Amino acid sequence: MATTNPGTIHKHFRLDQVKLKRAQKVLEAATETETVERALDLAISEYERNRMVEEGNRKFLKSGISIRDVFGALGD
Repeated sequence: MATTNPGTIHKHFRLDQVKLKRAQKVLEAATETETVERALDLAISEYERNRMVEEGNRKFLKSGISIRDVFGALGD
């Protein structure tokens, strides 16, 4: 995986071996390098997803929409 990407660089990290092996199993990665790559991809996608949700919420609140509680559960 890392050898085919021209943007890859060689790094050395000190990692918790137990945590790395657990992540490798959870992510179903063949190698430790693939585990780190997948974990980074997950972190980036989670950040992007959260950013889009925040942006959507902000737009929704700024729209001035009125929410009516048809069941009377929210109170006044």
